[in-house]
Amino acid sequence: MLNRLLKIDAQAHESFFLWGPRQAGKSTLLSSLYPDAMVIDLLEADTFLHYGTSPHALRQELQARQTRPARIIIDEIQKVPALLDEVHHLIEKERQAFALCGSSARKLRRGHANMLGGRALRFELTGLSGAECGSAWDLTRMLNTGYLPRHYLNPDRAPSYLRSYISDYLTQEIAAEGLVRNLPTFANFLQIAGLSDGEQLNYSTIARDVGVSSPTVKDYFSILSDTLIGYELPAFTRRPKRRIRQAPKFYFDDVGVVNHLAKRTNLEPRQANFGKAFENWVFHELHAYNRYRDKWYDLAYWRLANGTEVDFIVGDMLLAVEAKATALIHGDHLRGLRQLKIDHSEVKTACIVCLTATPSITDDGILILPYREFLSRLWSDQLFA
Repeated sequence: MLNRLLKIDAQAHESFFLWGPRQAGKSTLLSSLYPDAMVIDLLEADTFLHYGTSPHALRQELQARQTRPARIIIDEIQKVPALLDEVHHLIEKERQAFALCGSSARKLRRGHANMLGGRALRFELTGLSGAECGSAWDLTRMLNTGYLPRHYLNPDRAPSYLRSYISDYLTQEIAAEGLVRNLPTFANFLQIAGLSDGEQLNYSTIARDVGVSSPTVKDYFSILSDTLIGYELPAFTRRPKRRIRQAPKFYFDDVGVVNHLAKRTNLEPRQANFGKAFENWVFHELHAYNRYRDKWYDLAYWRLANGTEVDFIVGDMLLAVEAKATALIHGDHLRGLRQLKIDHSEVKTACIVCLTATPSITDDGILILPYREFLSRLWSDQLFA
């Protein structure tokens, strides 16, 4: 049974944006929270045409109703940016409450759309966390299907769903909204970007492989970030004692998308690709926790010029996390965290997330956590105590 951990604490009169990738479960969550709301789904062709050509129809239709809905849900609001002017008016003048749901703010920002000037709260829904899946949660299954509810709950159909998902993303998010001029080139870029998941970005190398300029590749990654398909992870740079490489890493929002793009199948422990997917999952959990708990900690990675690295730094050295998909932790696995603690004595908690059976702690205070224990401590806030 799924128990979504995002708490939307908007009061009855408050409006909010709910952002998240396609099929993350935004509409399902909102319909469960507001079963009596009026729903405008801009993915429906006739609804999109109606409000796209006449945004003012929303105000007129509400004025004609004898009873106003307590809340109006507008799904995929980025498809009709002009509706936000009407929403603004209805919030300001008539105190109408809205839930504005979308998968991309890029088109709104580029078109200088009305973002309501702080009149709406902001929430973000990600794909499933392991903590939302109940006692039957299976890590290997999730690393193969990805985090989107429809895919995880239907593992036999996940490959077909993923093919459709990526195709729909290209046609709906990219082509329909005119975010790129050359769709085949962008599709080629996506394949190469999938191979770069969790790696430092070398824009020049990727540009050469795709056959475009480095600025174009940077813009393509920006599109992925703005449409919530992935996130850049910067290098941690506060008071470095050694020269640190500044190139960001990039993580896709859904490991199933990575699997499809990189042609990875049947992931199992002890495979190299399982380890890469495991690292993506650890990032996903940290990102989801950050959003759902309304922490908004900075996330970064730490790396020295000699290659010594820690996968994730949360906040101002509140938490350092290394992901290792192995059941046997040895000194080499601990090297990055140990060096980090030498260079940054203010690190509050350092841990390795791995496949061991039981938790332990090293003599120098590094936690060795089985992945289920990491999940439990993270979502119960114990890692930040």
